[in-house]
Amino acid sequence: MAGVTIENVRKSYGAVEVLRGVDVQVENSEFVALVGPSGCGKSTLLRMIAGLEGISSGEIGIGGRVVNNVPPKQRDVAMVFQSYALYPHMTVAKNMGFSLKLAGLPADEIAQRVSRAAEILDLRPLLDRLPKQLSGGQRQRVAMGRAIVRDPQVFLFDEPLSNLDAKLRVSMRAEIKALHQRLKTTTVYVTHDQVEAMTMADKIVVMRDGLVEQQGSPLELYDRPRNMFVAGFIGSPSMNFIGGTIKKRRFVSGNGLLGHDTDISPMAGDGAVILGVRPEHLSIDTSGIEATVLVVEQTGSETTVLLDAGGTRMTLLARERLTTVPGETVRIAPDYSRLHFFDPASGLRLGGDSDVDEPGPSDTKGNTSMAPARRTSLKNGRTGPRKKLSQALEAIGIRQDRYRPELYYMRGPGPKTHAKSVGADSP
Repeated sequence: MAGVTIENVRKSYGAVEVLRGVDVQVENSEFVALVGPSGCGKSTLLRMIAGLEGISSGEIGIGGRVVNNVPPKQRDVAMVFQSYALYPHMTVAKNMGFSLKLAGLPADEIAQRVSRAAEILDLRPLLDRLPKQLSGGQRQRVAMGRAIVRDPQVFLFDEPLSNLDAKLRVSMRAEIKALHQRLKTTTVYVTHDQVEAMTMADKIVVMRDGLVEQQGSPLELYDRPRNMFVAGFIGSPSMNFIGGTIKKRRFVSGNGLLGHDTDISPMAGDGAVILGVRPEHLSIDTSGIEATVLVVEQTGSETTVLLDAGGTRMTLLARERLTTVPGETVRIAPDYSRLHFFDPASGLRLGGDSDVDEPGPSDTKGNTSMAPARRTSLKNGRTGPRKKLSQALEAIGIRQDRYRPELYYMRGPGPKTHAKSVGADSP
């Protein structure tokens, strides 16, 4: 097993910069989820770790060596794609063992590895079937088995559950988590579904517009979001936000939310703030403010209610069944110990705990990237003219060695490269 170090990584396509200085440290045997909205750069970053995308600047290390110019087949990683990418004319067993056959391993060793992976994933009864004879979940398990047989240092998952139905997603989520607990292989998992990230990952990296907004354990991000974006992205349904002001250490809003006599402010002085309260921290309470019920969603185990409180749309999530109906007037109140306050100008959380990550170096547009708690220095950062030329050509899709990594992920020879060690002499 091996850790993954991502230091000040940038990626540009011509004048478009899609990754703007990303720093992430994935510890040995850790399960890290990269989450964020579409277009945030999470899949691009994963493909750069795999070697399927070039790096404009910065460095990526796997297992203590820099792999910027190491071809995918020599990085000792295995990737599970969003599409299953199974050979339709091959049986399950042949699909799982094909990469080992290309690598020249003996037939008996291939059979042994395939048998072991099939046992782990409960695929033994399906080894002689073709992909068309499998369900979506079974195909995804075969794709995972193809990665397991390679016994890599790092597993890379690129939204592997996106093509499955809701029920199957839940079961596969548990299978992937159980697989990680059994194999203890370092895993980087990309998803746009924050529920997947919360339930599976040891650490979550929240990305937006090519930058890391915050990283930490699932409960750290839930309890202490660094800014409004993270607060709204983590948690389902998303957090309610109410604009107001602080007057004499009391929060005041136009609709009277929280009342005018509740001393809950984390600020020393007066000023405009945005109050955040999660739907599960609101409840029906006769001492609260009036709100009109707009929509009621019953799921059996819980009730979601969409409300209008003085012109502010709010969502309430109750763990019990409610008898309210649309059009009814109710009174709601928050859990005062679970409130969040944000600066309207910057969006940053106010009164946060000292252990919340501080922002990293700003980029040229004033945005910031969150630096990891531990950073491994990969080099001194100096770049010569030849390397600058190579980076400029690569940014527009031209590599000097004419190597196309996406064509050689499973089998190609790739260019001859020499990996260098992190913090040690090159081998």
